[in-house]
Amino acid sequence: MGKLMRLISMAPLFLLLCLPFAFGGHDYNQALSKSILFFEAQRSGYLPHNQRVTWRANSGLNDGKASGVDLVGGYYDAGDNVKFGLPMAFTVTMMSWSIIEYRKQMAANGELGHAMEAVKWGTDYFIKAHPQPYVLYGEVGDGNSDHYCWQRPEDMTTDRHAYKIDPSNPGSDLAGETAAAMAAASIVFRRSNPAYSRELLRHAYQLFEFADKYRGKYDSSITVAQKYYRSISGYNDELLWAAAWLYQASNNKYYLNYLAKNGDSMGGTGWAMTEFGWDVKYAGVQTLVAKFLMQGKAGHHTPVFEKYRQKAEYFMCSLIGKGSRNIQKTPGGLIYRQRWNNMQFVTSASFLATVYSDYLTSYRGSLKCAAGNVAPSELLSFAKSQVDYLLGDNPRATSYMVGYGNNYPRQVHHRGSSIVSIKVNPKFVACRQGYATWYTRKASDPNVLTGALVGGPDAYDNFADERDNYEQTEPATYNNAPLLGILARLAGGHGGYNQLLPVVAPVPNPVIAKPKPAPKPKRNPTPASSSSPITINQKMTTSWNYKGKTYYRYSTVVTNKSYKTLKALKLSISKLYGPIWGLTKSGNSYGFPEWLNSLPAGKSLEFVYIHAASPADVSVSSYNLA
Repeated sequence: MGKLMRLISMAPLFLLLCLPFAFGGHDYNQALSKSILFFEAQRSGYLPHNQRVTWRANSGLNDGKASGVDLVGGYYDAGDNVKFGLPMAFTVTMMSWSIIEYRKQMAANGELGHAMEAVKWGTDYFIKAHPQPYVLYGEVGDGNSDHYCWQRPEDMTTDRHAYKIDPSNPGSDLAGETAAAMAAASIVFRRSNPAYSRELLRHAYQLFEFADKYRGKYDSSITVAQKYYRSISGYNDELLWAAAWLYQASNNKYYLNYLAKNGDSMGGTGWAMTEFGWDVKYAGVQTLVAKFLMQGKAGHHTPVFEKYRQKAEYFMCSLIGKGSRNIQKTPGGLIYRQRWNNMQFVTSASFLATVYSDYLTSYRGSLKCAAGNVAPSELLSFAKSQVDYLLGDNPRATSYMVGYGNNYPRQVHHRGSSIVSIKVNPKFVACRQGYATWYTRKASDPNVLTGALVGGPDAYDNFADERDNYEQTEPATYNNAPLLGILARLAGGHGGYNQLLPVVAPVPNPVIAKPKPAPKPKRNPTPASSSSPITINQKMTTSWNYKGKTYYRYSTVVTNKSYKTLKALKLSISKLYGPIWGLTKSGNSYGFPEWLNSLPAGKSLEFVYIHAASPADVSVSSYNLA
């Protein structure tokens, strides 16, 4: 069960350069496969025919019935049988982010399909839980009655009351996080299931409007959540977080403007963080906005977005021990924040370090910490050290992922895994009987909870593998969700994947009225024939001084203005004196990047280059319209 987080004080930050990195040691592919499998053990509802965790069976089949709504499905958050909406939504957001950044690596490992199924299991439930624009069900069951019993989910006799938020009982943090989850997931399914993607985005728009219009903390409305998932940080971070994901999913400038307009008042540019998780989202917002800045999307909001980026880099520096305030670590080197389920902070922070390392490397950017310059590869090395620790490179030589390695937790604080499978022994396990027969049993779990990442060791690397030691042996879905991305990245090695620059992706047409977008920032067009079906617009997005020389980063957008598909594009680029990304060079001309062979009507592609000069001359040499 997740515990409460604390906000940290503010401080400034600055910028750096980057170097390569090498991998080795653990089988990250195997760890990725197992970590995804864990989500199948957490499923509630009717299990599908391709369910791989076979010791589980259907459960929670009447959820929502008493309230006249179908709430069957979703995930149990940890070792109990409650469905908590806030951590479930964060779990789906982080799984989606993992796929968005490392889709190709997951596909190469054969796990992309399983990861997308894990996301869809959550979003299918959220669609049910959002039956009206301003109504969202945020919890099924309650922790007090659930914790009184120790039962398999298939045997549950506890209260399954459904709790909701609405205009009279708002919950901006819950609605905001769920909007973020739906928006992020809409990107995941954009190509493979466009109709479903549009449906998710429609819910995301409505949920954000609900969160922003009717403001309030969700645990003031769903008070039974206070003991388990109290929103310490309030809801401003979730509103910014949701806006960032909606901008990434829709490219609607309204959400970009929202981030700029509310960055100061809502804390996005003010809070300097040393933690990130299901409650406190500021570091995640700051990382995403820094990405937008590096992508050249900030426009006239650049000064505000630079402040977001400074706070993102404060977080990164704190992780590697080179900031003005650094995060605590155990003697063995693991991030340490609290006794109860410390591992959630390890994986969430390591994920941000991983993506930010890739963003900086792709951008050829720089990071400067209070203790000096740091290469982006140090962030990735740090994330790798945390993953290696949790997989067994620690003073106890213990893997904190169940089923990975030989020495892993055998007495997990988890109802389903600790009680014999209903398929092996269908005899009903009563509420208190489970405690007497199974909870106190000093033996290994009858069902191996493969892939589960437990709470982990204490501040001194000590760990007791005991079922009643819930602070250390209980797993949680939000422990695993960020881990998917890190493991995919580590398993992929140097696959040549550029995490920042591929920007061509069709955006689903919204099916509800959206806020009116702000005017687009002006661009300086490269001279081209006014009758050409192809337009080329360039702008300088950032500059910096290095050894007395000023370097400029230019973003160039090529748009197909015709009503046909653009193919065989050849660009001529002269007066280019530096590296270029986002195009493939062929002889003396440049064509589509490797991941793109055509450009649909009305769509654009972006490429960038860096040099110490005025914009290069870019023109169209040849093309075909089909």
